[in-house]
Amino acid sequence: MSAFRIAAGALPLVLAAALTSSAFAQQAPTPAAPKPAAPKPAAPKPAPKPAASANVATGGNAQPTLLGQYGDWGAYTASPGGSKVCFALAKPKNSKTEPPGRSRDQSYMFVSSRPADNVKNEVSVIIGYPFKTSSDATAEVGSARFAMYTQNDGAWIKNVAEEARMVDAMRKGADVTVKGTSGRGTQSTDQYSLKGLAQALDKIDQECR
Repeated sequence: MSAFRIAAGALPLVLAAALTSSAFAQQAPTPAAPKPAAPKPAAPKPAPKPAASANVATGGNAQPTLLGQYGDWGAYTASPGGSKVCFALAKPKNSKTEPPGRSRDQSYMFVSSRPADNVKNEVSVIIGYPFKTSSDATAEVGSARFAMYTQNDGAWIKNVAEEARMVDAMRKGADVTVKGTSGRGTQSTDQYSLKGLAQALDKIDQECR
């Protein structure tokens, strides 16, 4: 696995550019770019290398290229800071909060591969609000449930050893449900369709070997 997670500036820049693509825009109106998702800190992995953030923050080559749109998932490649990244991206089909009507930014789910960092199919989420401090989010695929480590508005699989099992379940499943709690105590539930994910992952696997 990776020596570090995607740097704080990389994911939002790539995402913001991805949202400008015509294929993604056809799915839904283009939302405002989300707030940066913080990298997953150490334990079990060390913090991101500062150089990665610096390169992306100065522009790099973050403009993504659409590899294909497969059902509800888009497959993209980009080179932030000169390092090639491939990722599948989707927005939730259904979202709700408890209490109802609480404001939040758009949420997204990513499955990313970064050959230079020896990362393949890393699952992450931008939730659209700052998570409650020291809280876990959960992702459910059928009867399988996975804990997700949270920081700021980002979430990653807590037990990295389970990531491959989760991706396999997502390939075969119909939907994945992500639940979390904000710093204000708002509970959110986002349901993502998995239609097209297997094809999108096959495409990014070909592109980022």
